[in-house]
Amino acid sequence: MVSYKLLLLGLVFAGAVLQSINGKLSPTSYLPRCPNALSIVQDEVIAAIKNERRIGASLLRLHFHDCFVNVSTTSEVYPSFIHLHLSSDVLKFCTWGFLEKFQGCDASVLLDDTPGFIGEKTAVPNNNSLGGFEVVDRIKAKVEKACPGVVSCADILALAARDSVVHLGGPSWQVYLGRRDSTSASRSAASTSIPPPASNISSLLSSFAAQGLSLRDLVALSGSHTIGLARCTSFRARIYKDTTTDAVFAKSLQSNCPVTGNDNNLASLDLQTPTYFDNLYYKNLLKEKGLLHSDQELFNGTPADAMVKLYASNTFAFFYDFANSMVKMGNIKPLTGSQGEIRINCRKVN
Repeated sequence: MVSYKLLLLGLVFAGAVLQSINGKLSPTSYLPRCPNALSIVQDEVIAAIKNERRIGASLLRLHFHDCFVNVSTTSEVYPSFIHLHLSSDVLKFCTWGFLEKFQGCDASVLLDDTPGFIGEKTAVPNNNSLGGFEVVDRIKAKVEKACPGVVSCADILALAARDSVVHLGGPSWQVYLGRRDSTSASRSAASTSIPPPASNISSLLSSFAAQGLSLRDLVALSGSHTIGLARCTSFRARIYKDTTTDAVFAKSLQSNCPVTGNDNNLASLDLQTPTYFDNLYYKNLLKEKGLLHSDQELFNGTPADAMVKLYASNTFAFFYDFANSMVKMGNIKPLTGSQGEIRINCRKVN
């Protein structure tokens, strides 16, 4: 009987340990420890965009590509001891807790390859595609100078994404903070978790559902393509083979993106205002002028059509839903509490 009670107590204790490890994100996480953190990030983001306006889209994309790599990794096993005083005897009881770690919004995308480690930068969706790493480096250096070992690289990505959107004319939202940085990365997960530009609506919905995101989140977050550029390899099939492409629009892109060659030539995802965050992306979809196949799939005879029409006619509705969906995306399986670490250099583990 005593052993049964001890077992129950041990299991309860292990559960309590797990709960204490899983911290929560808070918008005021850095107020007592690094009160200037948010202003440092904002100032550096604005300076970077003023120097190169397209960098805002790169910083937003980094956050997306970081959060969407959301897979469970190896579990850690740790002992927990409790001491029970029963009459004159003291019993020491050991339980074993299992802490499953995840890769979500954890700055794994920032880790460089080393001779013994392969990160996510060379994954198919990221290779020769992502940018903004040097801006993150500068932000991290300034934050470390102000508050050593306090602000995570994952939180810098979340803040930089929000500040980029705001500076380019888009909505603001409250960024919840307290993420910690991963000590690992997964190139294979990055290659399979991030939806490719040739995705159809079914695969897009599946990819977003795997992250706990809805159809509304899919359509709203896709509006981030109102800023930024895409490589020829991402839209070549769209402008030569897709039957849902406006003919004049396709023709205007073919000289820059021929049938073969010039793979790295760039085109704006929103041809009219590629460095201003607005709702023209959705208006383009109504005219079959989405640059990527995955873009045009949002307006192609599915339930997504209604939301595209709404956002095309109502900027406020788009901004409201985009902000809410960014908060949801930023909360995809973050490392908190004692999980992970606070990297000193975002490109490598401590």
